[in-house]
Amino acid sequence: MSHMLEQLLRQAESKTLEFKRDLSSPRNLLKTLIAFANTAGGRVLIGISDHKQVVGVSDPLADEERICNLIADSISPRLIPNVELVSSGEHTLLILEVFPSNSRPHYLNTPGPDQGVYIRLGSSNRQAGPDLIAEMRRTAMGIVFDEMPMLELSESDVDLIAASRLFGTQHPLDHKTLTTLKLLRQEQGRLVPTHGAILLFGKDRIQHFPDAWIQCARFRGLDKVDIFDQAEIHAHLPEAVTSIEQFLQKHAFKTAQFGAMRRQDIWSIPISILREAIVNALVHSDYSQRGTPIRIAFFDDRIDIESPGLLLPGMTIEDMKNGVSRIRNPVIARIFRELGLIEQWGSGIKRIFSEAQKQGLPEPRITEIATGLRLSIYVQKTAPIMASSLTSEQVSKQVREQASAYLSDRARIMLRLCSVQPASKAELLSAARLSNAYMNYKRHIIPLVEQGLLELTIPDRPQSPFQRYRSTVLGQHFLGMDMPSLPNETGRQDLPGNQQK
Repeated sequence: MSHMLEQLLRQAESKTLEFKRDLSSPRNLLKTLIAFANTAGGRVLIGISDHKQVVGVSDPLADEERICNLIADSISPRLIPNVELVSSGEHTLLILEVFPSNSRPHYLNTPGPDQGVYIRLGSSNRQAGPDLIAEMRRTAMGIVFDEMPMLELSESDVDLIAASRLFGTQHPLDHKTLTTLKLLRQEQGRLVPTHGAILLFGKDRIQHFPDAWIQCARFRGLDKVDIFDQAEIHAHLPEAVTSIEQFLQKHAFKTAQFGAMRRQDIWSIPISILREAIVNALVHSDYSQRGTPIRIAFFDDRIDIESPGLLLPGMTIEDMKNGVSRIRNPVIARIFRELGLIEQWGSGIKRIFSEAQKQGLPEPRITEIATGLRLSIYVQKTAPIMASSLTSEQVSKQVREQASAYLSDRARIMLRLCSVQPASKAELLSAARLSNAYMNYKRHIIPLVEQGLLELTIPDRPQSPFQRYRSTVLGQHFLGMDMPSLPNETGRQDLPGNQQK
């Protein structure tokens, strides 16, 4: 038996592999070949029993000719798989290999192009609906959904005020910038928004994309039987990230660390992993599909994030885990990148798995479901570390280790500023030489609050225009270490009272 055949027989049937005993059910075989061509390619081994024993085919040459004729007569557009005869002892197998096709969607001639299209979902074949067929046609022609213009709308249908608030004053959104970002397109002598623009910042997004929202729920137990709380999030997609996090944190709990000095909140859910997973879902969902929003379900042991849209042709779950990425929505991805929500192209899923391993969590699980993909992030309860169980020397050591792990120079500058007197969000970002953009606030200030280094002067009203931030006792402890500030161009230190004007 060849090494390749041994490897295949050790695998289970999957998105790219199927075993068949013989050609007694040719229609099912044809569906599989079509599904492979329309999805990620694959191999069919003919001459394998239900118990994965090699039984071979009775007349290899005749069966080879028969299957080639069936494919030619029954499938459109024309599909030409590799057909190979492989010997295994006294038996001969037929191996058919199909590659992802640029001529998709392929279909059975009977019942035709509307009813005869199949895709591969796990180890089974699924009939594709109109939305999936349309997506296959677009991708085969190189057309991207979120770059398509909406000719019936105008730029006034885009909430440019909300967009400008997120980008900040240092990045004015003029027509040139909006066109470069592909939020607007020149069509028929006028500027019109793209699908991406309306999905991101549409004033009435739900009217045009009724399923482009996020459904969040907290369930008791491990299934969807007993719902405790739920929320519908209709915010602009970049702002939805924070709204989803707030819902999840609402139903999580926190434990305290360094309690003798200042409570440092440790969440019972992996915030950094979930943020990455939420962004991934918002960026890669198939918004052309109808019938299901993005769903986030919080159970006792895990958080499931379900996004509509199957993997793009040629992609498998293993590809995703290995860091292979194809962007479904480049307009949305570009905006998330510009706003600092995406740090590096194509690294999200791999970073999720890596971070889960670092935190000692069970490996996340990616599952293809009928409507798209489900990413399961598992929750591990964090035991509190009480101050009474730590000596001051142990506390200082842990503080130093955590400081070196995540505290940036910009964070140190902001801590120093707040150690003199409470400072506003704008003052903190200015001291760190960052624009007063919402995403900079989210990326650089919120983590300091979550880590217990900064606290709000008006904690009951986080959004108050009079809100200020001050260093906590733990933040003061950090400042007592050797923490250099960020030098400016003239070589001076950006300390309070010594900022560049």
